[in-house]
Amino acid sequence: MAAEKTTAIILRTSAFGDTSSVVTIYCRDFGKLRALAKGAWRPKSGFDGALDLLSTGQVLVLRKSSGGLDLLTEASLESRFRVGTSLTAVLGGLHVAELLDALTADADPQPELFDVAHATVRRLSAWSGDDSPVTALLVWFEFALLRITGHGPVLSRCAECHGPLRATGRTAFGMLDGGTLCDGCRGGRRGVVSVSAPALAALRLLADRRVSPDDVPLPAAVAGEVRGIMTTLLSHLLGRPLRVPAALSRGGRRLRHT
Repeated sequence: MAAEKTTAIILRTSAFGDTSSVVTIYCRDFGKLRALAKGAWRPKSGFDGALDLLSTGQVLVLRKSSGGLDLLTEASLESRFRVGTSLTAVLGGLHVAELLDALTADADPQPELFDVAHATVRRLSAWSGDDSPVTALLVWFEFALLRITGHGPVLSRCAECHGPLRATGRTAFGMLDGGTLCDGCRGGRRGVVSVSAPALAALRLLADRRVSPDDVPLPAAVAGEVRGIMTTLLSHLLGRPLRVPAALSRGGRRLRHT
């Protein structure tokens, strides 16, 4: 079987023996693959430094017809994730990789999701200046991921009875119910949080595929609430805490290069 070429984002690497590596990649044409890169760390390998975390490049992969690892035969770097001055942006990039690994099935191609992830990683790479837009960018990516993988929450009506929500005040959001809840369906449910009107408005905008995250400014209080809601929602969906968001919520520090 001939090796197949595609564009891929590097999500994870782990050593295998002295010079090889097991690599998790998200491919535009093949979805998430786990492959063995033989001799990846030899001085004159066919990978040319293209296996750094969050790098994007062209890869040649020999896919197995049955269980086991695929074989990555070659990789050429197109763009490397560069650390700028923002710790928040670096953590955001790690968060994108974690979600792609955790919430996608192996060998399930989703070209739209690849394009969204690629655009997000490119935006976060070498980030400098104001950190505040990072939250909107990441929540926009999270909503795109949830929508494409079939987990998008209901935000405009009651997720249970499909009736209207209250027009003013805070709204119940059921983490186990798939979205917002009306007053009649709220009672007796577990995993429910109360969402302020500004935070719900921001969530609705960021979930709308027609809206750019650049057009959704988030005041600090709203950004904190939105980040907390999305972290809780994703953790409930996975059945475990995510690794990055706790540190992401404490971001905002600048990185100093020497």
